[in-house]
Amino acid sequence: MIFLWDEAWFAFASFGVNYKQRTAMFTASKLSEYYKSKEYKRKYTLHIKKLKDGERPTLPDPALVRVRVYATQSTHKTLSSFRQGSMIHIWDEDFRRKSESTFLEAYMTHTSTSPNYQMLASLDIGRRQVQFEGFEFVEKSIEMAMLLREKIVNSPQLNKYFDVLTVHNFIPNNRRESGLQEYYTKETGWNMMEEAWKQDEFVLDPTKITLCIGKTGVDGDTFKNKYLMDKFGIQINKTSRNTVLFMTNIGTTKGSVSYLIKALLNISDELDDELRSLNKKELELHEKRIHSLMKDVPPLPDFSYFHSSFQAVPGVPGGDIRSAYYLAYDENNYEYILLEDCLEAMNSGRVLVASTFLIPYPPGFPVLVPGQVISKEIINFMLALDVGEVHGYNSKLGMRIFKEKVLKRDQINSSIAGIAKIK
Repeated sequence: MIFLWDEAWFAFASFGVNYKQRTAMFTASKLSEYYKSKEYKRKYTLHIKKLKDGERPTLPDPALVRVRVYATQSTHKTLSSFRQGSMIHIWDEDFRRKSESTFLEAYMTHTSTSPNYQMLASLDIGRRQVQFEGFEFVEKSIEMAMLLREKIVNSPQLNKYFDVLTVHNFIPNNRRESGLQEYYTKETGWNMMEEAWKQDEFVLDPTKITLCIGKTGVDGDTFKNKYLMDKFGIQINKTSRNTVLFMTNIGTTKGSVSYLIKALLNISDELDDELRSLNKKELELHEKRIHSLMKDVPPLPDFSYFHSSFQAVPGVPGGDIRSAYYLAYDENNYEYILLEDCLEAMNSGRVLVASTFLIPYPPGFPVLVPGQVISKEIINFMLALDVGEVHGYNSKLGMRIFKEKVLKRDQINSSIAGIAKIK
């Protein structure tokens, strides 16, 4: 049972009681112990007895199952280390027998033979720091996150323009067995997260505070640069069309939370002044902008499917992105089409297949991947977007799609092979 985990922003999690339960290494240990237990062996034996002729077991055989887990962590993001300091954690019951030499060869291929010892030293110091004080630091970072929520929720001035999105905004009811709605409200105060983190399939990390800013009439990218960075020197990484994301970590103090609150108050006062200076027409435009940010959200499309020529296994939904990606290295294999021409081409019966990743920024998630069929929903989403940039899209040339000859290459190759066989 092989799992590859990306814990980029989760390096601190091993030092929190609730967080730890959802880390790769803790889970790997738990799985390994479970599959070796007498309880599981009895369960598996009973499962086998209930199978009908021809049925395959859906539980792993305890005599054969092996737990193999790899997790990457960007230590520098949430713990102490120099920039780019990262770690790979391994729980692999077959590491020595199957993976060690291959893993080390791959690792040495992608790293320098003259390592930066200052960076390695910083990782050692960071590890030692949390070994001694990690649990206290993580508890403090949660406390600072809760404090920030409380200050924003309880401020009438901030409520005019900002809303803290919380548990029920992100996680559907049927995925929250605990019934927890949010961490803090004016009416009930604090709600304990411990039960939710034990029971619920999905949880909200309290150290991640998503602030909805749609009521300001300003999009996330502009808010980040024009207000937070340029005026207050506050750097954030994650934005969306109508949100910005704040994160507390082991270095967050009450002073830094107070500075952020003060900055938000100054911004809200400035917005008050701007609103008072608007004439009737300008005010109408401002209200339309707010409506666009808060209500007219572009319809997020579902993943369509991979074209049949890029299916990894015929009849199975998964796709062969690798082949599609490298076929696009040859400029003779693709062409461009403008977004506004896509729907007309689809209506005429043509199947459009992406030859590259298409990634609107913010937030920076792919809408299309190589080999994926482009749907009408995806085109309507792209036409409704008003973000600053879209990686993989050229505004003058359009979107890169595969030519028909590429999509029919298997048929062409089969025909050529058939003709050669007849000859």
